[in-house]
Amino acid sequence: MNKKTIKDIDLKGKKVFVRCDFNVPMDENQNIVDNNRIVAALPTIQYLLEQNCKIILASHLGRPKGEFKLEYSLAPVAKELSKLLNKEIIMAKDVIGEDAMQKAENLKEGEILLLENVRFHKEETENDPEFSKKLASMAEIFVNDAFGTAHRAHSSTTGIAEYIPAVSGFLIEKELKFLGNAINNPERPFVAILGGAKVSDKIEVIDNLLEKVDTLIIGGGMAYTFFKAQGYEVGKSICELDKLDLAKHLMEKAKQKGVKLLLPIDTKIAKEGTAEAESKTVKCTEIPADWEGLDIGEETINLFIEEIKKAKTVVWNGPLGLFEVEQFAEGTNAIANALAQIHATTIIGGGDSAAAIKKAGVEDKVTHVSTGGGASLEFLEGKELPGITALIEN
Repeated sequence: MNKKTIKDIDLKGKKVFVRCDFNVPMDENQNIVDNNRIVAALPTIQYLLEQNCKIILASHLGRPKGEFKLEYSLAPVAKELSKLLNKEIIMAKDVIGEDAMQKAENLKEGEILLLENVRFHKEETENDPEFSKKLASMAEIFVNDAFGTAHRAHSSTTGIAEYIPAVSGFLIEKELKFLGNAINNPERPFVAILGGAKVSDKIEVIDNLLEKVDTLIIGGGMAYTFFKAQGYEVGKSICELDKLDLAKHLMEKAKQKGVKLLLPIDTKIAKEGTAEAESKTVKCTEIPADWEGLDIGEETINLFIEEIKKAKTVVWNGPLGLFEVEQFAEGTNAIANALAQIHATTIIGGGDSAAAIKKAGVEDKVTHVSTGGGASLEFLEGKELPGITALIEN
């Protein structure tokens, strides 16, 4: 995981191609509703400006499936970036067309060009060598700073690195430092908290983490599969009946490895997951047939927080209840607040957990919030990320 960064090479006055992750949420009028990912790219861009680089930025946005669609244009990103940097951003009309090539050719030191959405070309996701070569022909150095797409072998994340030297930006450096240390060299006790709806989404994460952690806390919808595997009634709760043997195997593995596996002891239930639904808290082993578990209960919150307080390293991925609905967000919020108060390295693994930390208003009180949902998940699974592998070893 020891990769060269922009600080390890001479970039003065060079033409640099930077893969960013500007895949930001927008409303129907193409207003950006959350600019976090753009803000996260600023340190790298600012450093390149200080080196008088000629900067070409590229990103995808949404899933336009290889064709131009106006609602997936990066034009709003150019506007936002210009505002944040207080600097003109030159916008290309295309990616490898005449306009982009011409503007890249004419770029002067200290200027920034933003290419159109790379996924307007199907060749991008196919990692097409000719497309990669054209991207590489625009610059002398490739900088990957898009951790959110590091698990994808696409032209603008790995293909381009075949043709020009590739190093990481500050964002990827930071992700590797925090996630890498947590997984490979954690300060102990090391606690992992896994939530989310399905065991099937997290099988490999659980499997890999059982080799590393001291305590594994499981909440969210997937906890009910573990209860069903032990023979308890789970009512209408989310449950993957085809994963019961797997849940048993994971519980057995935890025992063998001497890992403390904590499941909820009580759960907040309702007949449906709506804001108006009548709810009550019951023991996890006593869920009535026509009710469903939608959050962890008070006793469980206390149990989990007691364990979290002992930790020196915590990784959290996935909410502990239906946190989009206020009355079932209590467990997720309580855990977010607990993480904000402990003296430990606290790492939030992107996606819904990042949204939950933000919603709880404590994102600046945890050590690191990952910018890559899928990428951080694959990293926690112990998989190689192609976008990282492609970078030069330090």
